[in-house]
Amino acid sequence: MNSTPASDQMINLEAQRRSYVVLNAWETDLAAKLKTANPKIQLYVYKDLSSTRSYACQNGADDRDLPTGVGYCDASKNHSEWFLFDQNGQRFEYEGYDGHWQMDVGNTGYQNAWADNVIASSKAFDGVFMDNALFACDTYHEGVCPANYRTDDSMRAAYRSMLANTRQKFVDAGLKTVANLSNARLYDGAWDTYVEHLDGGFDEWWLTFSDQDLLSEYPQGWSRQVAQIAANEAKGKITWVQPHHSGAEQPFRYAFASYLLAKGDNAAISEINETDRYDNASPWRAEYDWDMGAPDGPHRPVANNVFQRDFACGTVVVNANKTGSAAVTVRLDEAHTNAKGASVRSVSLKGTTGAVLRKPC
Repeated sequence: MNSTPASDQMINLEAQRRSYVVLNAWETDLAAKLKTANPKIQLYVYKDLSSTRSYACQNGADDRDLPTGVGYCDASKNHSEWFLFDQNGQRFEYEGYDGHWQMDVGNTGYQNAWADNVIASSKAFDGVFMDNALFACDTYHEGVCPANYRTDDSMRAAYRSMLANTRQKFVDAGLKTVANLSNARLYDGAWDTYVEHLDGGFDEWWLTFSDQDLLSEYPQGWSRQVAQIAANEAKGKITWVQPHHSGAEQPFRYAFASYLLAKGDNAAISEINETDRYDNASPWRAEYDWDMGAPDGPHRPVANNVFQRDFACGTVVVNANKTGSAAVTVRLDEAHTNAKGASVRSVSLKGTTGAVLRKPC
């Protein structure tokens, strides 16, 4: 949530049905209300891993509650070496995000200051959401890499260093850590090597990027994103996934069914329509309340790029072939109820579609 006015009715409702809520550092009053409504809910504070914000500096003094771990005023005055610079010695400002200045995550002084400041300001929370754990050296400034990190490999090494070197601080403080690892699928092994030093990962762009742009199977596609959940579940780690769509039926069912193919006890899903639009609680679907029962095992292929997972109380089927490809029919062992309430013994799915089917148990 992003400083949106929240009624007591909304707080009580959302606290009961959400597993995780991310808040800003200045929303401690809301955090307390959510905890009162549901002591089991896990509350995370938003902190950007990679930037400091000049808009959070007023008259030479940093705001008390920051969206980052290091204040812009303090860093500019005392630690200019913490900023990243281009080949001409100019600081990097995120393209499209005014007042976001990129920092050197490989600098141990920055690492320690960031972690210490975040921990000191997170006493009202269960964990820290670390935004912008990046993978490419030109992220937010396409085609231009920092002087200190001229390759993607060197940039990823810097992030692994920061996550590894600060890990014990957060463990000792009793704070869980989940980082935004969007685009990890594009780099071999990137998800696992970052999550190794975290309690979990968040994929902000998961499978559906709009109502028409759905990720199908290819070497860096569908299976990599589903594997993020499976890999984390095997390690007892958290995975948050966020499909982007307007609520249209195909992207929702494709993303939700794919999520269920890998979900265990630690994953959570929350859709969004407009990027960065966190002013209200995300939509709640009736399907989120469906009890599928325990899974019989992992998902399995039943045709080319078509996958199925059986549960005690239902079945999930996904066709991860390209959008518009021919439908594939999957026959079920017994009668199920589809999303429209009809009894079916098979399901026919075109590319990038999914189905969640229920049965008595």
